[in-house]
Amino acid sequence: MDDNDDLAADRQQRASEKLPAAEAADRAGVSLSTLRRWAALGLFPKHDVSSGWGPSAIAQARSLVKLRDRGYSIEQLQEAIDQGRIVGYADELVGEMVGERFTLKEVAKQTGLKAEVIEELIAAIGLPSGAVDDLGAEDVEMFRHFATAVDSGFPRDALLQTVRVYGQAVSKIADAEVRLVHLHVHEPLLRKGVSSERIAEQMDGITEELLPLFSPVIDHLHRRFLNHFVEQDIVGHMEDEPGGGPVGQVRVAIAFADLAGYTQLTEEVGDEEAAGIVERFVANVNQSLPDEARILKTIGDEVMIVSSDAGSLIDWAVGFQILNTERPLPRIGIHCGNVVFRDGDYFGREVNLSARVAARAAAGEVLVTWPVVEMAGKHLEFERIGEVQLKGFSHATELFLAGLAGGK
Repeated sequence: MDDNDDLAADRQQRASEKLPAAEAADRAGVSLSTLRRWAALGLFPKHDVSSGWGPSAIAQARSLVKLRDRGYSIEQLQEAIDQGRIVGYADELVGEMVGERFTLKEVAKQTGLKAEVIEELIAAIGLPSGAVDDLGAEDVEMFRHFATAVDSGFPRDALLQTVRVYGQAVSKIADAEVRLVHLHVHEPLLRKGVSSERIAEQMDGITEELLPLFSPVIDHLHRRFLNHFVEQDIVGHMEDEPGGGPVGQVRVAIAFADLAGYTQLTEEVGDEEAAGIVERFVANVNQSLPDEARILKTIGDEVMIVSSDAGSLIDWAVGFQILNTERPLPRIGIHCGNVVFRDGDYFGREVNLSARVAARAAAGEVLVTWPVVEMAGKHLEFERIGEVQLKGFSHATELFLAGLAGGK
């Protein structure tokens, strides 16, 4: 049996464990009398709590506590449960979150990490501040891994940045999973008038089927992308001049692309259709990018792209504009230079300049700066726009309109 099997067996064992009401109340953050009153009022319809409280029932109690604290009355909670707007959670999903709890002091003792380091890591992950004294067994194991990294000499600043990237990425994944299930499964069932019991069964069934897939898929994608970026880093080491840039900075090409007239488009076609257009635009960008480039992030209809190769990025941009002839037309701005890398993102003057260049482009255009022109192939030509005063910059920037040589 491997580690994953051990972990799954441990989760299953915890999911089947039932606690007495007093301990369940403590873990849910509510008084014993309140928990018993809620049970008597039927707020846990799919849970048999007469013989003890399982992880799923405790998780629902924690949710009810939060709703109560937001001002919802018992009557409103009962109505929501009857209507299927509050459904139970699969034991497999919540079992690890309601097991044995540990304080900050206890975790520090078990892992060897200083309390202040654990607090820094919790903040970097993005967990609420109250989590410092509400940590589970798997949290303790996670901090043991962090302790190993610290003991091995891994730089503290690099560890905190890595953890921040993990927290932001995984938080986004979890949020998307919950919201997509809500929008595409839960809401349609509610609108069809399906009973709360049937909704709970449907939601639990989906969780039980899909949850075992998530961790292996994420692990596989992590390894696959890690291999890709290791290869890119090796190429970068070969092509960069040693000591060619400031310490802590990397030289990259940055492109910003968005849809011209998108705000007006939302007024014309509505938010839903406009969102679909943006979704297709981002997908087209992602599918057509060269291997050296990737989408770093999207903000509304705007896409930020980074690449280790300015030449291939400008080739992509010109080709992308040629292929896109339907309204709304994209507009693209590209610049390259040394940027600061922090928490999986890029910062600095050159990033801001690239964004300003894109903002000056018209629909269907690719505007670039001189450093990009220097890296381009002879199959492209550049029409000099001139010295342009970009917002936020004290000196004018020389801009060029990119296209295929000979207007092809």
